[in-house]
Amino acid sequence: MRAYGNHTEILIDRERETTSHALLASRGLAPPLLARFQNGLLYRFIRGRSATHLDLVKPPLWRGVARRLGQWHAVLPTGGHSASSSSAKELPLSHQVDVDDQHQHKQEDDLDPIKPRVPGPNMWTVLQKWILALPTTTEEQRARRCDLQKELERVVRELDDGRGLGDDGLVFAHCDLLCANVIVLPSQCPATAATSDKEALNVQFIDYEYATPSPAAFDIANHFAEWGGYDCDYSMMPTRSVRRQFLTEYVRSYGQFRGIPECAQQEIVDRLYEDVDRFRGIPGLYWGVWALIQAQISQIDFDYASYAELRLGEYYAWRREVDGSRAQAGEEMPLRERRWAES
Repeated sequence: MRAYGNHTEILIDRERETTSHALLASRGLAPPLLARFQNGLLYRFIRGRSATHLDLVKPPLWRGVARRLGQWHAVLPTGGHSASSSSAKELPLSHQVDVDDQHQHKQEDDLDPIKPRVPGPNMWTVLQKWILALPTTTEEQRARRCDLQKELERVVRELDDGRGLGDDGLVFAHCDLLCANVIVLPSQCPATAATSDKEALNVQFIDYEYATPSPAAFDIANHFAEWGGYDCDYSMMPTRSVRRQFLTEYVRSYGQFRGIPECAQQEIVDRLYEDVDRFRGIPGLYWGVWALIQAQISQIDFDYASYAELRLGEYYAWRREVDGSRAQAGEEMPLRERRWAES
């Protein structure tokens, strides 16, 4: 049973979540959906255990994640979900969630929504929706919203170039591959399995509420950002060599499902390695904006406001590293960037 949180419809398109789940189930990548409710879903239980952020850094687990993610990105369509939409609609639903009027009728003010290369929904349009939903009560809030809109426009200009894997540079991505959403199947739980670093555990992914077309590099960079766990321990971030090993495993799996010969895979690894590096700061912007909204609507006992500053700080630290302003100011490289640059 999956129950929705307070006002999370502001952040999540529940119709898209249900359709995505049905699509994944039709490909054997998610448990079957059993029912829909006003405030949740019921789907078949997956036997296994959730990974921890300490598990994510272990080679058998990250190899398993890389293989499964390569499969996701290779076999799932990005344009429409006609293969699954009928099964999604057949599920019982009592009625649609009512959205609070203050959010439903929020004015877009002076912000002009972005126009990415490929019309939404995709991770760019999701982030745009979140920025438009930010509070505008105070002058400070309005100014920040405008600043974040400018950053979104900037990264779309720089990164929405269609050069990545998939159709028009987009794959069907999970977009929330934190440790708790990685399920290690029971016969191979890390605590008991005698597995060498060269082998891979069998894993499944759960919770598809943020799944949407996205550059593969974003989905992978976002997963790497989760290696630090909820406390954002940047010393756990993958180094250059580990990232390359992960991507080699990922591309091998992707190539298997897409029929790409092994002789052509190294070039894909090299290009994807560069793309993931380019996207490494974007998860901070994505989840920083998300946390600013959660700070207004969530009833969970968690300091979302501080978390927002932490994640947005990752984005701005990356930005200063890329444009050279940190080095020009003679400041020390932040731990996250320093760890990312390690061999």
